Amino acid sequence: MISNLRIKRKRWINRKRRLRKRIVGTPERPRLSVFRSSRHIYAQVIDDDSGQVLAAASTLEKEMRVAVKGLKKTEAAEKIGIALAERCLKKEIQKVVFDRNGFSFHGRVAKVADAAREKGLKF
Repeated sequence: MISNLRIKRKRWINRKRRLRKRIVGTPERPRLSVFRSSRHIYAQVIDDDSGQVLAAASTLEKEMRVAVKGLKKTEAAEKIGIALAERCLKKEIQKVVFDRNGFSFHGRVAKVADAAREKGLKF
C-alpha cells in the first residue's frame, strides 16, 4: 500500500514539472525559485542558461536565524523575500521570473514574493 505522503510528494513533483516546462530563467531575467519545508523557507535566483545560482537566502543562514528567531513562519518568509531582493539589487538584478515550485501561491510563498516586490524586484 502506498502511503499518503508518497502520493502527496508525487503530486507536488508533477505540479513542479508542469510549471518548469514554461518557466525558464535567462541572464536578462533569472528565475526566482521558492521552496518551503515544514520549518524553513529557501529562495534563490537562478540563471538556467548557465545553471548558476546568482543570489540566495534562507532561514538556515546564521544571520537570518537570528533575525527570524521568535517570528511566525509567514513573518520569516517576508524577511527572506526582503533579504533576497536586497542581494539581487546589489548584483543589479531587477527583473525576475517567479517560480512557485509547485506550491500554491499563498501563505509563505506569497509573502516571499510580495516582500521582494516591495523591495524593488519586478515580476
